[in-house]
Amino acid sequence: MPRSIITLTTDFGLSDHFVATMKGVIRSISPLADIIDITHDLRPFEITQASFLLSQAYPYFPKKTVHVAVVDPGVGTARRPILVEAAGQYFIGPDNGIFGMIFSREKKHKVRAITAEQYFLQPLSRTFHGRDVFAPAAAHLTRGVPPSKFGKLIKDYLKPMSEKPIQTGRRIWTGTILHVDRFGNLITNFHKDDFPTLQLRPFELAIGAVTIRRLALTYSECESNEPVLIIGSSGYAEVAVNQGSAAQLLGCGVGAPVELTIY
Repeated sequence: MPRSIITLTTDFGLSDHFVATMKGVIRSISPLADIIDITHDLRPFEITQASFLLSQAYPYFPKKTVHVAVVDPGVGTARRPILVEAAGQYFIGPDNGIFGMIFSREKKHKVRAITAEQYFLQPLSRTFHGRDVFAPAAAHLTRGVPPSKFGKLIKDYLKPMSEKPIQTGRRIWTGTILHVDRFGNLITNFHKDDFPTLQLRPFELAIGAVTIRRLALTYSECESNEPVLIIGSSGYAEVAVNQGSAAQLLGCGVGAPVELTIY
């Protein structure tokens, strides 16, 4: 049997047993699966942040990779587990918007409600579907169980509001912080493809109590403690400080509002 890849994205952290338990379940069902951690260091319950990080990683994985994403504040409620087919890959997680950016970028996608309980661990916990539903479903998928066996196609899955900024004036857009990376860079939802004039015209980016008017090409162009805007590897504009944390300097985090004016 060829080796398969399963990725894990969770807000579980690494101080508890949760991640290791999910890996144990996967290997018990699919011993040859390669398990790759995207991240387990998400802010608890931050679905949008999880969606962003997964959207940055999945294009670089081979076809038939199975991505398990578990940020699940609604675990144990009526929210459904789903299986998404998109970009030749599979995505398994709760129906709570965590795959919103996948839906936006991959217009051709299929979504199934996972209802086939023979692929769950029993007894089924109300609080740990990562172990009992998502991990075993992913493992069985890599063992050759076809997607159709997990449940029927659905159309009423959660389609989150667009992650794109909202235009609030003739030259003004209101956006948000999608992610704070390990270096304290504040990654906004202003993508270079949506704002091509950002690199050509004067602008003001208001965040917290600070207004930024400078776009740098590299981090080293910034002065110490000088927040600037830079287009990061993700293609999104991010607020950065050379060898410092923009998040700490500005006191901002995920979900903070950002206002962009382009003149």
